[in-house]
Amino acid sequence: MKTFYTSVVELRQPFDHLIETHPYECGWADEAVFFVELHDPEPGTSVELRVQISPDGIRWVDEGTVLATTSTTFARVSHFGGFLRLAGTARQADGGAASATVSVRLALKG
Repeated sequence: MKTFYTSVVELRQPFDHLIETHPYECGWADEAVFFVELHDPEPGTSVELRVQISPDGIRWVDEGTVLATTSTTFARVSHFGGFLRLAGTARQADGGAASATVSVRLALKG
């Protein structure tokens, strides 16, 4: 029987342009699903987030998965080592910086 755990990594957290979620230690898991929700965005606001992995929760590298949304999305991740997080930006349609309120949930199974 597999172990399953869901964590709220960010809950309605406001970000000004740059977004970096809290790191989450999940080396025990075989697979992870990030659920990202953008709350009440200004018209034309979107976020682009990269899944990042780390062996120690300090030094980060891009895993290769990119999420882009104006509302809600998800990403599946496997083979990620010890820690996971999301990093990216909030932008206006014209490419300018934007603010965004974001919730991130991480579902783990192993």
